[in-house]
Amino acid sequence: MGAHKPSRRAFLVGAAAGMAGLGLPTAASAAGRASGPTVAVLGAGIAGLTAAHELAERGFSVTVYERRALGGKARSIPVPGTGQAGRRDLPGEHGFRIFFGFYRDLPDTLRRIPFPGNANGVHDNLVDASEMLLAHPGGRADLHVPWTLGGAAAGLLGQLSPNVLLDQLRALVESTFHLPPNEALVFAQRMLVYLTSCEQRRLGQWEHTAWPDFLRAAGKSHDYQRILVSGPTRVLSSTKTADASAHTVGVVFESLLFNVLGRGNDGAPDRVLGAPTNEALIDPWERHLRDLGVDFRIGWSVDDLVLDDGRISAAQVRDPRGRSQRVGADFFVCALPVEHARKVWNENLRAADPQLRAAATLDTEWMVGLQFYLDRRTPIAHGHAFYVDSPWALTSISQADFWPGRDIPADYGDGRVAECLSVIISDWDTPGILFGKPAKELTAEQIAQEAWAQLKQHLNDSGQTVLDDGSLRSWFLDPGVTGLGGPQPRNADELVVHPVGSWQRRPTARTAIPNFFLAGDYVAVPINAASMEGANTAGRMAANALLDAAGSDAPRAVVHDLYRAPEFELLKTEDELQYRLGLPNLFDVDPAAAGSGGGGGGGTPPGGPHPPGGPPPPPGGGGGVFCGGGGGGAGGGGAPPPPPPPPPPPPRPGACPPFPRWWRWDWRGAAGRSGQRSARFSRASRMSPERLRSTRRLRSTSVTFGAIRRCVVWPRRLR
Repeated sequence: MGAHKPSRRAFLVGAAAGMAGLGLPTAASAAGRASGPTVAVLGAGIAGLTAAHELAERGFSVTVYERRALGGKARSIPVPGTGQAGRRDLPGEHGFRIFFGFYRDLPDTLRRIPFPGNANGVHDNLVDASEMLLAHPGGRADLHVPWTLGGAAAGLLGQLSPNVLLDQLRALVESTFHLPPNEALVFAQRMLVYLTSCEQRRLGQWEHTAWPDFLRAAGKSHDYQRILVSGPTRVLSSTKTADASAHTVGVVFESLLFNVLGRGNDGAPDRVLGAPTNEALIDPWERHLRDLGVDFRIGWSVDDLVLDDGRISAAQVRDPRGRSQRVGADFFVCALPVEHARKVWNENLRAADPQLRAAATLDTEWMVGLQFYLDRRTPIAHGHAFYVDSPWALTSISQADFWPGRDIPADYGDGRVAECLSVIISDWDTPGILFGKPAKELTAEQIAQEAWAQLKQHLNDSGQTVLDDGSLRSWFLDPGVTGLGGPQPRNADELVVHPVGSWQRRPTARTAIPNFFLAGDYVAVPINAASMEGANTAGRMAANALLDAAGSDAPRAVVHDLYRAPEFELLKTEDELQYRLGLPNLFDVDPAAAGSGGGGGGGTPPGGPHPPGGPPPPPGGGGGVFCGGGGGGAGGGGAPPPPPPPPPPPPRPGACPPFPRWWRWDWRGAAGRSGQRSARFSRASRMSPERLRSTRRLRSTSVTFGAIRRCVVWPRRLR
């Protein structure tokens, strides 16, 4: 796991020196922390452990209360009674455990968790996946998609420009996913719209737009729908596709794109741990936190919170024997999953901070792990496999390929298991192919049979038997799912999802209660998606808010922002001006209707949100002035629109979209003005929306970046 293997003593000495250089306490000083401010961390998932880690390093006396086991949704679950002859129990896992290369906060934490023989701590336990597999049923060839760029996207590695991005991304999508050229172009153009959208538009417009609508999925091919539209929403976030927020999915696509391009990364796009999660991450983390003086109360559940004089005075908890008692602390960090946290946010707390009332309405769905144990190695792909047409939105990974330091037959079970095929079921409401029922209506045995059948349908369809019934030794379903086959099945570990408009319900880590803070994957963080990175970031934010409340002079935990391509910053600044005017993004045009007067998806949706303090959306629907003022959307009113002109001839395959004739690209040099906006644009950006609409100064604006100047000629109606 690392070429250089220093001794544990040498590593700890070096780690202590580094922490001392940052002004942070070391494990050697943990014994002297009892007199520091006390913190009760409620919940020991990634968010709770992160908050405890950051606060313990800064001298706080931290006690963590956890009802079941450390690690939360990221933990391993040993299969009870399967280990024989001195071997460990077979390893089970709860959920999706991908460490994307664009993660920044979580990898920083991993580096600060010592691990014997690893120069970079637990971080060195990450193993790169080289590809992803898109498995199709019905005899279609499966797609092995490498995570390294091929020749089709080589042009993206240099400095980006909209033209280059549009052309190269179209070529990449077309060649990788075998999509029709016109559909690859549509997807590339929609991603260009998102990449150049300002933050205000992302939160004010795309957050309220469903992902299929944003991608203009209606009428597209089956592969476009399954790979680019429904695949990301069902597999990565378990959100129902029709209602998934375009902002949430868009920010993941954007981050993954820059990850593939090698920008702002911590590592390869797809990484997994080189051993079961508890062995590679959770157990070393627990040992390190105990060394820092953190006290763990495992088996303690939180029933309620007591609010006195505007502060949390105590938490009502239940110990492993079921005895109820109150525990006090100076500060409280609620790191429970939102489906459990809302049970302890009583009416007094919700009245004290209205954001808790809104957060209590956040949606959750089921996303659960199922492991198949096989008696032979089954290398399906060197990475995650996505089963494109599986009704249950299955994904899998063959663990033996990524556990180089583990000999599964020698280390686990009864010696006859050689492979752990770890599967995630992301859709529990769609009927399957074997029993014709959704997973929630089946028994655990039937769920295993159904999932196995869906895997075989995708892998054994081309004349080769990848999965053999005779090789299946056993299976294991997450025990957090109970009551299966009965009228009220339950899942103890649901996943927060992100339908349209959910961002406004996500709370901040700081609450209106001065000694109460929130940490969890539901908190508003830059990644805007339920993930280990989001949970880690929320834990850091909670720790920083607590340090502020305590008046501590300790250094704050670093919270990394998502990567921002410098080439697009001026376009985002200009888009902010567009958004304040109620106008669409400059690239938000329909390739088939641009310049022809057709409507289509550009402006703020009728009746939907518009920029705070700005003008209402243009009448007549989504097209606005960017599509010749067309649109026949809701809210148009008045006389019916004239019949549309004849449609333009279809673009040649692979051609760039014919943008409206009233704007152009000007590649003339702009010596002496590199990187500066014109003074005219700077003044215009400070005007009120009303003045912007009436002033003649907006006949044209110019912005420059490097030696490139882009001129935007505004439509006549604004003149």
